[in-house]
Order: sequence, then C-alpha cells, then structure tokens
Amino acid sequence: MNNEWGECMFREMRRIGNKMDQDQAVSILKAGTNGVLGVIGDSGYPYTVPVSYVYDEGNIYFHSATEGHKLDAIQNEPKVSFCVTAQDNIIAEDFNTLYKSVIVFGKAEILVNEESKRDALESILKKYSADFIEKGREYIKEEWDNCVAVRISIEHMSGKFGD
Repeated sequence: MNNEWGECMFREMRRIGNKMDQDQAVSILKAGTNGVLGVIGDSGYPYTVPVSYVYDEGNIYFHSATEGHKLDAIQNEPKVSFCVTAQDNIIAEDFNTLYKSVIVFGKAEILVNEESKRDALESILKKYSADFIEKGREYIKEEWDNCVAVRISIEHMSGKFGD
C-alpha cells in the first residue's frame, strides 16, 4: 500500500465507511494526551503500556526510564504499534459505541544523539507543561542521565470513527 507514511503492506480497513481522513487522524494525535504503545515483549507475547507522548511531523516521541520491559522490547524488535482513543461513548440502548481512534505502525528507536534527545524532551515539555518551561528545562537537566527519549517513525496510520 502506498501512502504518505511510506510504502508498506498493511491491511485495509474492513469497514471503510468508518475510515477518517489523514488530517483528522493527525489532529487526534496532536490533541491526545496519552496513547498505548504495543511492542513484542518477552517470549513473543505482546506487551502494551500507556505513555504520554507528543506528535511532531510524522513522528511520535515519548520518554522513558533508562531500562525496563518496553526498552528491552524496542531494542529486540523496533516494529511497534501505537493507539490513541479520542472518544469512547457507549450507547447502551443501541448496543453501540461512538468512538474515534487512531492506530499507527512504525519503527521505534532510542535517541542517542543528545540534540535529538533534547529536542524530543523539549517537545514533550512544551505540550504538557507549557506554563513551566524554565522549571521543566531544569528538571530535564537534573534527570538527563535517568531518562531516554524514543522516536516512533510512522510508516502507516489509520484513523477510525464509529457512530
């Protein structure tokens, strides 16, 4: 499948009438405050974990401690998925759900270049603590050796809504 996120083979959405356009999907990624990262974990089992993130020009960035399950998984297999849900309203009497969600597929990498790491952490700071930039920069300096920044380079994105 060719699309603006690269040439990769991904399944077409089954209910194509529920597909949102790329601009809507990007808007959801920009506005979201948390998403669920999916990796191939220990012994081949899927491992999912919620993370705070920022979307920037076709990439997703998040930070992490310097060691742990998700980093081990990314180092073993960089292919990941990431899901953001923007709406989830259950309509019990209609046996239905009004929802909006975006799933991306891509490759994750731990940023080792100091400038790239700083840029990613600054982007996260600006999204979540815009009123505390200087304090946040001091915090980044203090915690520099205790965290890593990860970039997911998006290869495929699919937004979906239900009504």
